[in-house]
Amino acid sequence: QVQLVESGGGLVQTGGSLRLSCAAPGCTFSMGWFRQAPGKEREFVSAISWSGNTDYADPVKGRFTISRANAKNTVYLQLNSLKPEDTAVYYCAACATLVAPTSRRDYNYWGQGTQVTVSS
Repeated sequence: QVQLVESGGGLVQTGGSLRLSCAAPGCTFSMGWFRQAPGKEREFVSAISWSGNTDYADPVKGRFTISRANAKNTVYLQLNSLKPEDTAVYYCAACATLVAPTSRRDYNYWGQGTQVTVSS
């Protein structure tokens, strides 16, 4: 069992930045981030493979950057140029054997979620 530890959410104004972190001890496969806004389904945000291949959802391309520190089994998500529509609970997902998959079904472990709120 892998327990994910997330951190870094918060309240920020439009145009601001946040950095999310997620530690997944023992996970050496792809990791990703999803988000869920009130009344909406959980959606893919970004993913990264062990070797550094990345993928992004169209709404966040050019604004968010995913990275990882393999020695720490930690993935980061840098959120820049934030918009009110980015407001959601952001979930870390880990240990997908595929290369940076975008489907929730491909991930075996999930974090508890961290709230990101962007005020207008």
